[in-house]
Amino acid sequence: MKEELRVIVSGGGTGGHIYPAIAIANEIKLRFPEAEVLFVGALGKMEMQKVPEAGYPIVGLPIMGLQRRLTLKNLAFPFKLLRSLSKARQVIKEFKPDVVIGTGGYASGPLLRVASSRGIPTLIQEQNSLAGVTNRLLGKKVDVVCVAYPGMEQYFPKEKIVVTGNPLRQDLLDMGRKKEEALKVFDIDPSKKVVLVLGGSLGARRINQLVEQHLQDFRSHQVQLLWQTGSLYYQEYKKYEEPGQVQVYEFLRRMDLAFMAADLIISRAGAGTVSELAQAGKPVVFIPSPNVAEDHQTKNAQAIVSRQAAVLIPESDLDDQFKELFFPLLEDGERMETLGRNFKKMAKPDATSHIVDEMEKLLSGRRGRKNKTR
Repeated sequence: MKEELRVIVSGGGTGGHIYPAIAIANEIKLRFPEAEVLFVGALGKMEMQKVPEAGYPIVGLPIMGLQRRLTLKNLAFPFKLLRSLSKARQVIKEFKPDVVIGTGGYASGPLLRVASSRGIPTLIQEQNSLAGVTNRLLGKKVDVVCVAYPGMEQYFPKEKIVVTGNPLRQDLLDMGRKKEEALKVFDIDPSKKVVLVLGGSLGARRINQLVEQHLQDFRSHQVQLLWQTGSLYYQEYKKYEEPGQVQVYEFLRRMDLAFMAADLIISRAGAGTVSELAQAGKPVVFIPSPNVAEDHQTKNAQAIVSRQAAVLIPESDLDDQFKELFFPLLEDGERMETLGRNFKKMAKPDATSHIVDEMEKLLSGRRGRKNKTR
């Protein structure tokens, strides 16, 4: 395969789409240092900041999603879609990609649709156990569908599916050697248990409220908290910072060290987060967001719980169940060890490499493709 490979990667809207896309791009650059990689995202979304920070150029499409409730904003959708399709055609014409890869999000739809119609090799990566709407629509058009969970034939043509797992950032692949560094960086007292709280990069109001509500319970159990509030809530909760007890962060930039420092983790259940937690092999209490499409976070968490690898508490049951379930688990070292061990068995550390292998097969003709002309 030629080394001057030209690749467009599209994915965004949330970190769950952006970070897998960046991981795939990094693996491509590792194999093909001379490759040109261009990202395509949605204007105004977080990928327009995160992708350049990772060192890649990005073009924005004026795409938006349909709101699930009746709103005047939906009137703009068809116009933005047509403009996005036009912009996608322009980008593909000018960049001339050899392959186009999508990881979900609004911008992936127009871009992958145009690329597929022009006979350009196309691959999508679906992170969730319940496929997103954009990827479901694209599944019939693209050449390869890389998925994280088995049993995805209900969403995609069986012959296109490859179970790869979700891409992981490189710093998460060798976490096992970082325990001492983690304790030093976070100034952890090794005689006390550490609870890591995650609500996503933007944060989760209900999880933050839960931690605030139980701060005294954490103190009475001699727990050290690493609390990522998210950017939306940091100013509200930073007042609870307490040396040796509570560390409050807007965003944890060394998530690998945070995972290694933790004895027990409270987390949302986005697909990317679930894959990272599996790699960490730590016990987790999942509190899925109920405010996502088709409640897919709950389905992600249930897939883990069914393997006796995590605990699930719905948001609606937190007031009744959290204290009853969480603190006994914190004191049950044997059960925490079992949960973490079972979760670790589900990790797929080679997922990113496997996805790029599929890209290479596609480009070298080892996977069947429809004959089209660009």
